[in-house]
Amino acid sequence: MVTVFAFAKAYTQDIAPQTATVDIQSIRALVTPIFETKSIAGQVWVSFKPFEDVAEVRLDAKHMSVTDSSDIAIVTAQKEHIVFKGDFKASQKYTVQFAYNATPKQTLYFVNEGGNDQIWTQGQGKYTSHWLPSIDDVNDKIEFDISVVAPSNYQVISNGKMIKKETLGGSTVWSFDMQQPMSSYLVALVVGTYQQTNFPSTSGVPLEFYYYPEDAFLAEPTYRYSKQIFDFFEKEIGVPYPWQNYKQIPVKDFLYAGMENTGATIFSDNFVVDSIGFTDRNYVNVNAHELAHQWFGDFVTATKSKHHWLQEGFATYYALLAEREIFGDDYFYYKLYESAEQLRELSDNGKGQKLVATGGSSLTYYQKGAWALHILKETVGVSAFAKAVKNYLTKYQFKNVTTDDFLAEVEAVSGQDLTTYKKNWLYQSAFQAAEALESLKKSSFMRSYFELQALRPLSLNEKYKQLDNALRLPNDYLGQEAVYQLVGTNLQQSIGLYKQAFSSKNTLVRQAIATSVEQISPPLEYQFESFLRDDSYVTREQAFLKLWLLYRANTNLKKQKALLTQMEDQFGFSDGNIRTLWLTLSLATQEYKSDEAGARYDELVSYTGAMHPFQLRENAFQFLSQIQSFNRTSLRNLVEACTHHNWRFRENSRRLLKQLVKEERIKDIMTSVKPLLSEKELAYLKRIDL
Repeated sequence: MVTVFAFAKAYTQDIAPQTATVDIQSIRALVTPIFETKSIAGQVWVSFKPFEDVAEVRLDAKHMSVTDSSDIAIVTAQKEHIVFKGDFKASQKYTVQFAYNATPKQTLYFVNEGGNDQIWTQGQGKYTSHWLPSIDDVNDKIEFDISVVAPSNYQVISNGKMIKKETLGGSTVWSFDMQQPMSSYLVALVVGTYQQTNFPSTSGVPLEFYYYPEDAFLAEPTYRYSKQIFDFFEKEIGVPYPWQNYKQIPVKDFLYAGMENTGATIFSDNFVVDSIGFTDRNYVNVNAHELAHQWFGDFVTATKSKHHWLQEGFATYYALLAEREIFGDDYFYYKLYESAEQLRELSDNGKGQKLVATGGSSLTYYQKGAWALHILKETVGVSAFAKAVKNYLTKYQFKNVTTDDFLAEVEAVSGQDLTTYKKNWLYQSAFQAAEALESLKKSSFMRSYFELQALRPLSLNEKYKQLDNALRLPNDYLGQEAVYQLVGTNLQQSIGLYKQAFSSKNTLVRQAIATSVEQISPPLEYQFESFLRDDSYVTREQAFLKLWLLYRANTNLKKQKALLTQMEDQFGFSDGNIRTLWLTLSLATQEYKSDEAGARYDELVSYTGAMHPFQLRENAFQFLSQIQSFNRTSLRNLVEACTHHNWRFRENSRRLLKQLVKEERIKDIMTSVKPLLSEKELAYLKRIDL
């Protein structure tokens, strides 16, 4: 039911600490982002207390210049640091003030060129010190109070409570207060055009949900279950939410699915959906994962990257517990099964990884970490597990932790020796598939699923009755499995089962048919036409494409045209999955509104522009490639995409460009495009000898 992006956030590099000699207690900053130059100017007040006499205190600061400073210290900027020099005495508190300028190469992103400008941050793995002088070491927790100067037509969101909003000319100063310390990678800033809806949790914590003004009707499906998830976590974890308020903000072209900044989750606006899109690509899992981090990662933070599972494993497992509360036990166990299959395959291929180690993959820290917690709970019991987690969070609140810190709490509560558990689940690279299977079999649903799955090698006649029974049950996953076992069978034999599946009102069963049937046979044509109205954009897209291919193969131009007319007003997800497909198929359909073909082509090309989200641009690029119809505008936009800040989009664009320039026609167009390119884009072309 839920489709999510890989989280894949890099953990902050382990750094030699300054924490042994100096306590950086608070950083107060007034910052002014400058859209035109993609730079930032700021003033900073840093309060610190040395543990011993020191002559130098450093802040991490990447490529910054100091423009002014206070009298109590000599403040100088180096390549990686801003340095305070002075005679700083042990146990005495100092506050140093200075002004700075920076043009961040990462962490602070200016996006949406030519459209509705946004600024947003991504600190984890990128270093906040690119835009705000701070301490990159996760073990130095600091109270941050941020004020931001921005044009008055923009909304500003940062960590903590907004305590003051003051208009000065055409600008507004937004001031935010944090009451508790945090690691610097969790400092957040968003500037953009937003509206918001606010309501309290059951415990009274203010919840703020942001959305673009044009997306007001999408706010409910996007944030569906948000309050329920929040209330569930406070009850399940047993520790009150540790921050003043909680905000959620969608942004364009985000690097990941979401990021758990303290009290302020930033997430990809690709998860902003309507009620139909909710079926296929909702925000629930990401929502729950990032909220769980407010306890596991923000409240208590791993000391080193080798203990990163304490953040991602916990967030993944508790998100799954929240989804269990919403979607039920079958969903919970099926998702555990899916991740177990991924981990088993990785392990069988000799690529398994220890959980407590540096350099682990997302699959290891997230999914194997979640499995480790699931098995631990079964090992020590639900009650002992819950009490140990509560004790762990309470004891180490606003501090840094190791795996041993957590396990010590579990052993203390349970009275169990966890040596074998540690060996098998934390320090063993192989995934314990047999133990995971036994855990899954505790679910009667999973036992039924495994029994059905075991029928895969049998002929259709041998398993017909069991498949028919599975398709009559109101279960997503048994029905899906039955449909997948029909792939490649003789249609004359399986037609009755297909019709039984088509009659199902189960969205996932119908989606399984739409995605697994590669070529529509005439007996299934009518049933596939019913998919065009399903509450699933995935199902609609698959049915649309496969029906069009069927009509083309039958040279039935009349039905092709009627199909295009029926689907003309559908856009699909925010990536335009149905609209870009419609534009492409309409251009490939003989005599379909030929007088409007130019306008349709221009629309498809327009979706490659930088004002659109990269997911929509990527679809447009791929369809233009398929119909071999890149022009000057789309090629210029593709070159721009090759320097985009989102690395997945950037790499996909680079691969496509390298493929396209093998054609002489594209090379000729490229010659006319080069005068339009920026220095950055020209530098990239030079690197690849274009």
